[in-house]
Amino acid sequence: MIRKSEIKVAVTLDEKNTAKKIEWDADDKGDAEFEEIKAVSISLWDHHKKNTLRMDLWTDEMPVDEMKRMIIDTVGGLAQTVLSATGDEAMAHEMNHCVDRMVQHVLKEHGPQN
Repeated sequence: MIRKSEIKVAVTLDEKNTAKKIEWDADDKGDAEFEEIKAVSISLWDHHKKNTLRMDLWTDEMPVDEMKRMIIDTVGGLAQTVLSATGDEAMAHEMNHCVDRMVQHVLKEHGPQN
C-alpha cells in the first residue's frame, strides 16, 4: 500500500523578511503539535536539472556557536548517509576528517559546550 506523509515548516517573518520564529510538524512525528526550532536546513535533489535546491533558515535568536555545531552535525550525518547509501568509505572518511577539523576549530573558538 502506498501512503503519503507530510512534513511542514512554518516560518514567521518580520517586516524585513527575517525569520522570527520557525516551527515544524510531521504526520509521523507522534503528536499533532508544531514544535519551535531555531534553524532548518533542507536540501532537495532536482533530478531534471541535476542540482541541489537548498533552503537554510535561522532565527535571529540562533547563537553562532550553535549554528556551527548544527553544521558539524549535518556534515557528520551526511558522511553516514554517503556510507550507508553508496558504500563509499573513502568519501565518508574524508567528510568525517573534515568534521574532526571543524570540531577542533569550534572547541578552540568557543570551548566545550553542553
